[in-house]
Amino acid sequence: MSLKQRLVALNFLQYYIWGAWLLTIGTWWFQTLHWSGTSFGAIFSTMGIASLFMPSLAGIVADKWVNAERLYGLFHILGAAVLLVIPHANDPQQMFWVVLLYMCFYMPTISLAIAVAYNALKQEGLDVVSTYPPIRVWGTVGFIAATWTTSLLGFKASAAQFHVAAAASLLLGLYAFTLPKCPPKLDAAHSRSLMDRLGLTSFVLFKNRNMAVFFIFAMLLGAALQLTNAYGDAFLSDFVKVPAYANLLTVKYSTIIISISQFSETAFILTIPFFLKRFGIKAVMTMSMLAWVLRFGLFGLGNPAGGLWMIVLSCIIYGMAFDFFNISGSLFVEGQADPKIRASAQGLFMLMTNGIGAVLGSLIAGWMIDRFFTDHACNDAVLICKDWHGIWLAFAAYALVMALLFVPLFKHRHDAGAAGHGAPAH
Repeated sequence: MSLKQRLVALNFLQYYIWGAWLLTIGTWWFQTLHWSGTSFGAIFSTMGIASLFMPSLAGIVADKWVNAERLYGLFHILGAAVLLVIPHANDPQQMFWVVLLYMCFYMPTISLAIAVAYNALKQEGLDVVSTYPPIRVWGTVGFIAATWTTSLLGFKASAAQFHVAAAASLLLGLYAFTLPKCPPKLDAAHSRSLMDRLGLTSFVLFKNRNMAVFFIFAMLLGAALQLTNAYGDAFLSDFVKVPAYANLLTVKYSTIIISISQFSETAFILTIPFFLKRFGIKAVMTMSMLAWVLRFGLFGLGNPAGGLWMIVLSCIIYGMAFDFFNISGSLFVEGQADPKIRASAQGLFMLMTNGIGAVLGSLIAGWMIDRFFTDHACNDAVLICKDWHGIWLAFAAYALVMALLFVPLFKHRHDAGAAGHGAPAH
C-alpha cells in the first residue's frame, strides 16, 4: 500500500468515526431517551469545551515527548472505550461528563492527523499543498459513508451508532501505530513559548478593528454550524410521528438526505480560490451568512413530501454556508497575520469557531428550543412536540441579522492583486 493510500485510510476512518453518530445523536436523544433540549445543547457544547484546550495540550506533548502517530493512536483507542460507555449513562448530567471525556480524546486527533500526514508527505519529498487536499477529501467521504451506515442499518435512533463508531475508533487507533514515525521536534518545541502554543500571542490581532470584527463574526458563525449538526437529522426523523410522512424513505433514511450537505461541501471547496480572488473575504463571508439564512429558512418551510425539494436545496446550500466561512476564513487569517504569529492566529480562529462559538451556540440554542419552541405537556414519544418551523425560522433570522450587521461593521478592502486576502493587518 502506497503512502497516499495509507493516508487516505487514515482520513477516511478519522471522519467515519465522527459521522457514525454526530448527525444522529439528536434522533436518539429525543426519540429514544426523550430528554430535554437544554440538556442536549449541553451535550453538543462538549465539542467546543474540549476544543478550548485539548488540541493545544496534545500539540505540546507531541512536540516535546511522544511521537504524534503514537499519541494519535492512543487517543483513538481510549476514545473507543469511552464510546462504548456513552449508551450506559443514566441521566443527562452523567451523559455530559462521559461525552466531554470522549471529546477530550477525539478533538485533538483532528490536528494530530494533519501533523502526521504533513510529516509523512514531507519525508517522501512530496508537495503538501498539491498532494494533501485530494487525500483529505476522503475524510468527507468517510463521514458520508458513516452516516449512510448508521441510517441503512437502522441505528440512528439507537445506541448501536456508538458501537459502530467505537469499532472504527479502535481500528484506527491500532492502525495509527503502523504509520510513518512523526517524532518530537525538540528544537521547534524549545523555540516557541507556551503562549505561542496556546495561541494567546495572536490576541494582538484584536487591536486591529477589522480583525476584531472578523473574529467576533467567526465566533457567531461557529455557533450557526452547531445548530445544523445538532438538530438537522432530529428534525427530519420527527416526521415519523406523522402518519402521512411516517413511511416515506425520506424519513426512514433521513441521514442519507442530510449527507447531501457533505457532498455539497466537497464541491464548494473547489470554488473558494475563484471567489476569494474575484470578490474578496467580505463578499465571501457575506455569501456564507446569506447561505445560512437559506439553509435554515428552507428547513423551516420544507417537509419530507411536497416540500422535499426545499430540504434538498438546503443541503446543497450548506456547502457554501460552511466552506465560505470555515475554509475561506482560515485562508484570510493566513494572509492577514504577521508570519511570526500565523500558527497561533490559526489557533485563535479555531478557538473562536470550534471553541467559544460552538459552546455558546449549543447552550443557547438548547435553552431557547426548550424554553420557547417545545410543548412540554405533549407526549414526545408519539407526537411532534417541537415547533420545528419556528425553530428553523428563528435560526434563519439569526443568520440574517449577522449578515446585516457584518456588511457595515467589517470595512476590509479587497485587493484583487493579493489573491483575495488583502494587505496584512497591523
